[in-house]
Amino acid sequence: MSAEIRGLTLYGYWRSSCSWRVRIALAHKGIEHAYRPVNLLRDGGEQLRDDYRAKNPMAQVPTLEFEQGGAVRRVSQSVAIIELLEELFPARPLLPADPYLRAKARQLAEMINSGTQPMQNTATLRYVQGELGGDEKAFGRRFIASGLAAFQAAASELSGRFCVGDQVTVADLFLVPQLYNARRYGVDLEPLSTLTRIEAACMALPAFQAAHADRQADAIPDGA
Repeated sequence: MSAEIRGLTLYGYWRSSCSWRVRIALAHKGIEHAYRPVNLLRDGGEQLRDDYRAKNPMAQVPTLEFEQGGAVRRVSQSVAIIELLEELFPARPLLPADPYLRAKARQLAEMINSGTQPMQNTATLRYVQGELGGDEKAFGRRFIASGLAAFQAAASELSGRFCVGDQVTVADLFLVPQLYNARRYGVDLEPLSTLTRIEAACMALPAFQAAHADRQADAIPDGA
């Protein structure tokens, strides 16, 4: 049996979709934890400060920190954090037991994690605007729209109430924050009715409600 986990703390930002995914996982599994906001915009970005870089060399959110066996441990990157939570807290699983369905849930999650979200990451869009002189909103909108269209096509094989059948999986954790960002960037969601239907089913659940960006302690009313 692994040593007891103590002092679980999530470092994140209210509107970071990567942080949001982890918040849903923690809420879904009922895991008690502390939350430490890292403002990605204030003073050029608190994630760039030396004290935070010591926790996460990529200077990104989220970071999960905890004590185990007398040692302070840290894990970053939302996929790695969620898989760790799945292993440490197996109740209310987010990965299906069936190997094929488990792979499909991971596939869908990665279509957003590696194929869509990085194109609207804060650092990416700052580069598009500041260094290339491009329209960062149009850039983000183009890749979000194509990514979600591909996600819907891939999900159509197995979707039920949620992305993979009738149980919440990691795929749903990645979809909901991405749809929030799709609206921010003016993506037409009319052709994505399967995804908005799944989103509505997710948002009927307390875990998704509690994890919503606008309900976080560090949320900024004007969305800055």
